[in-house]
Amino acid sequence: MTARLEIFALPGVPMVKAGDDLSSIIVDACHQSGLPLHENDVVVVAQKIVSKAEGRTVDLATITPTEEAIALAAEVQKDPRIVQVVLSESTRVVRSRPNLMIMQHKLGFVMANAGVDQSNVAPSDGVQRALLLPADPDATAAAIRARLEEWFCVKIACVISDSFGRPWRRGTAGVAIGCAGLPSLIDLRGQPDLFGRTLEVSIIGFADEIAAAASLLQGQAAEGQPVVVVRGLTWTAPDATAADLLRPEQEDLFL
Repeated sequence: MTARLEIFALPGVPMVKAGDDLSSIIVDACHQSGLPLHENDVVVVAQKIVSKAEGRTVDLATITPTEEAIALAAEVQKDPRIVQVVLSESTRVVRSRPNLMIMQHKLGFVMANAGVDQSNVAPSDGVQRALLLPADPDATAAAIRARLEEWFCVKIACVISDSFGRPWRRGTAGVAIGCAGLPSLIDLRGQPDLFGRTLEVSIIGFADEIAAAASLLQGQAAEGQPVVVVRGLTWTAPDATAADLLRPEQEDLFL
């Protein structure tokens, strides 16, 4: 473990649009700001710019709600077109009430609205759009990591972060929905604590903790800081993806 971390947002990241090369954008931001990447840096990229670069937008004018979507929309008091998009991105409705849909996304995440979002999706042409999660955030993290390592000739890690609500607690916090080059989980079971007692249940959500730290700079509104570098971390556990963070259904006591 380290005793000190440095966390900073890369300045100069432009507004991202469909087809943009995020790796090149990050490299340019590093060069222009004089902040090259170092060995073991973790580059945390906000989900929203990943989705925008991948063109993961839906024009709501093209959506025809099903009867299921219309019925659920009446319950949750939302636009039936948005509800249809949410259902199309989901495998099941976990919970619903007015103004809230907790869904199990096709990638396995349990989250509000299946990650479908309209905030910070500028309708410059007057078209109402919704933004979806990346198609494969672990693969995207791996691709960005490979390109950045090639550019800077150092080993780095990459996390794709999003904001989730949490059971039993108010407010959202950053979580990892994609990662590469680091352990998403660190299993401490079997290791001793300070007093020699063997740990029995301690598993650290390492990638989630990194995403939460980066979220302090990325923000949730108009901050405009979607790429954050976390410097000073060390680890010895093997690499694992964000998919490994998902709790197996047989272990879940609440779904």
